[in-house]
Amino acid sequence: RKDLVALLSYDEKPGIQAIGNLYSDKPPSPDHSTWSRNHDYKRLGTLSLLAGIDLLTGEVTHIVRERHRSEEFVEFLKLVDSKFPPGYVIVIILDNHSIHKSAETQRYLNQRIGRFRFVFTPVHASWLNIVETLFSKMARSFLRGIRVDSKEDLK
Repeated sequence: RKDLVALLSYDEKPGIQAIGNLYSDKPPSPDHSTWSRNHDYKRLGTLSLLAGIDLLTGEVTHIVRERHRSEEFVEFLKLVDSKFPPGYVIVIILDNHSIHKSAETQRYLNQRIGRFRFVFTPVHASWLNIVETLFSKMARSFLRGIRVDSKEDLK
């Protein structure tokens, strides 16, 4: 019998800025047909998105956290692990970031022998990882110019 395989493209998008308005946006008026926004803003901090896209179904699995260390990566792996039934081998395409090879990550993987297989992209070739297109689309669409009242709102 062949093993069932899940195939994910994974990466982190750190530094997503939570930016708030200092003044309310102004609605359209008879003199001005569009919403206007004052250019002054306040920085509320940043968040990191850790995400994997299932290359067979298109489903995105993600977590949003304050940081993106080994601890958060292992949390992501546990979430992915919970999504697939026993018998699946979870193949993850990812870059060579140190958290993917850390002692903490290895400790978790050693508890789940045979469950995960990592395929590393070549150094300086992140564009080969499909999840990068998702991050690019997000940055150019709904994250562009977004204003929030808190980091919690951004999540």
